[in-house]
Amino acid sequence: MAREKSKLSDLNILLGVSGGVAAYKAVYLASKLTTAGARVNTVMTENACQLIGAKSFEAVTNSAVFTTLWSTSEELREPSHIKLVDWADIVVVAPATANIIGKIANGICDEILSTILCACGPVIKSGAVLLAPAMNENMWKNPAVQRNIKAVKAMGFELIGPETGPLACGTEGIGRMSEPQDILERIEKTASKIKPKKK
Repeated sequence: MAREKSKLSDLNILLGVSGGVAAYKAVYLASKLTTAGARVNTVMTENACQLIGAKSFEAVTNSAVFTTLWSTSEELREPSHIKLVDWADIVVVAPATANIIGKIANGICDEILSTILCACGPVIKSGAVLLAPAMNENMWKNPAVQRNIKAVKAMGFELIGPETGPLACGTEGIGRMSEPQDILERIEKTASKIKPKKK
């Protein structure tokens, strides 16, 4: 009996990882996406690189990891940030920190991930840009953060979470990143609604 084709087979997924403690969970998400047949390119902020190594993502996706707009490495001679947006069928940022959400909301482009997110208007229009917020409860409830959340939603970004549960700071409350399996299922639902780009 033939195995049913995955909803993510042959899709191009751009995974953004910002500098939250939940960044380690993004490796598992990247692995699950790759196993499901998606082609995954990972973009990491400088702060994310302080928490987890790019090699972890390279190992599970078999693809280069982009950490700067200015790389001249022969190993990472891949498309520019604009071409990465053109390449992507779906963009997901997990974790999406208060910092990266604030940059999106205010059009700040001071590193590779924020620049990519500023440029992904065509992907946003298809409903295929997903943010998975992760932060301390006090940060989540900050009026400025809530204002930014409303702004990114109005711009067309989709959100999953955050959830209520144990937080990295040792407290319990809202701000926990949705589990990778839940994010994967949300990506699969998104994939069923979009028309993949011609490869």
